[in-house]
Amino acid sequence: MKNYVEKMISCPNCGHHTPLVLDASNGDQDYYEDCRVCCYTIHCKLSVDEQNNKIVAYIDADDEQIF
Repeated sequence: MKNYVEKMISCPNCGHHTPLVLDASNGDQDYYEDCRVCCYTIHCKLSVDEQNNKIVAYIDADDEQIF
């Protein structure tokens, strides 16, 4: 499996398209990145499925609440 993948995402805050580098070398991850345009925080949750050779990324705004 490739450990580094670059994907284009839409910022959940401003909608601008921005590149996101996914690094699967450390397994599942939960981290934050800043949008290059609006500077708001983007919450990234990375899930690595080694069995199916997939990387799944969940992107949302930092201020969203999950119950």
